Amino acid sequence: MPIVPANQSGLDRAVAALLAGQLVGMPTETVYGLAADARNPEAIARVFEAKGRPLYDPLIVHVAPAQGPLALAERLAGWVRPDVVSRLVALAPFWPGPLTVVVPRDPAVHDLITAGLDTVAVRMPSHPVAQQLLTAHGPVVAPSANRFGRISPTTPAAVCDELGHELLVLDGGPCSVGVESTIVRIGHDDLPQALLRPGGTARVDLEAVLGLLASPTPSSRPEAPGQLASHYAPRTPLDVVEAWGPAPVEPVAVLEHTERPCPWPVVHRIALGPGPSAMAQQLYQALRDLDAVGAARIVALLPADDEGLHAAVRDRLQRAAAPRPPTVG
Repeated sequence: MPIVPANQSGLDRAVAALLAGQLVGMPTETVYGLAADARNPEAIARVFEAKGRPLYDPLIVHVAPAQGPLALAERLAGWVRPDVVSRLVALAPFWPGPLTVVVPRDPAVHDLITAGLDTVAVRMPSHPVAQQLLTAHGPVVAPSANRFGRISPTTPAAVCDELGHELLVLDGGPCSVGVESTIVRIGHDDLPQALLRPGGTARVDLEAVLGLLASPTPSSRPEAPGQLASHYAPRTPLDVVEAWGPAPVEPVAVLEHTERPCPWPVVHRIALGPGPSAMAQQLYQALRDLDAVGAARIVALLPADDEGLHAAVRDRLQRAAAPRPPTVG
C-alpha cells in the first residue's frame, strides 16, 4: 500500500486497515508513528515484529483529543487507573501536544502495551490528521515508524525507507516538532514524579504546573520508550562533541549549528537552526542525509545548553552516539 493523502478517502482506508489488524504510518507533530489498534493484541504484536522491537520496551497509547475534565476521563477510561485521572487535569494546558504521561494502569490494558509493568504511557497528539484518525477509529499504540534503535522518521518517505512501501502511510507532511514527546511519570503514591524523557514540551513549563520533576533512576528495564542507552542511531558511526577541536584525520561528515559552524574540511556538512525549534525539527532528516554520504564517521555538535528543545536534541544525539548492542546495530 502506498503513501496516501490525508483526505477522507485516505482516512477511511487507514481506519479500515487498523480495524483489520494491520499497521498504519500515522503522522503526529513529533514523529511518524507505526499505529496499531490498541485493543487488538495480534496487531500490537505486529508492531514489535515490524520494528524488531524487544518486548520489554513499553508502548504509548494515543487517544483522541478531549475538551474538559469529563471528556478527558472518558478518553482515558479503560487505560488509566480511575483514581488517577483527576491528577491529570493539571496537564490539560499541554494536551493535545507533545507530552506523554506514565501513570498507574487500568487492569484492562494488555501486557504487551505495558511490557508487563503496572503503568501505562498515554498521550494526546495535536497533529490534525492524527486527531481525525483517532476520533474515527479509537486509541492506537504508535511507536516511531522505524526499525528499532534507528533514526525516527519525520516524513512519509522516511517511513517507507525504514519499513518498506507495503505499509499504508497517511501523508501529514513533515512533522512540526521533529523529536519525540516529553515523558513524565506522575500519579504514583510510592514513586516521585519524574521527567523520563525530554522532548517537545519543556521541563520548565511542566515544573511550573507540577512542581519539581526528579530524574529517573538508571535501570536495565525501561519504564517508558526512549530510555535505552543506544537509540535514534544512524548506520554511520556517530561522535558528539561540545566544541570543535582539532580536525580528525579520517573523512567525516558534520552536523553543525548555524551559529557555530565547523572549521574543518569535511566530506559533507549540514547546519541545524537557527534556534532550538528549527534544530529539533531538522535533526532526524539531517542525520538521515548525513548517513547517506558515505563518510567514515559523523561528528555532531551538541547544543550549548540543555534547556527546552535543546535538552531533547542533546538527549537524542547522545543516545545515537552510544555504543550499540547487537539488537540495535
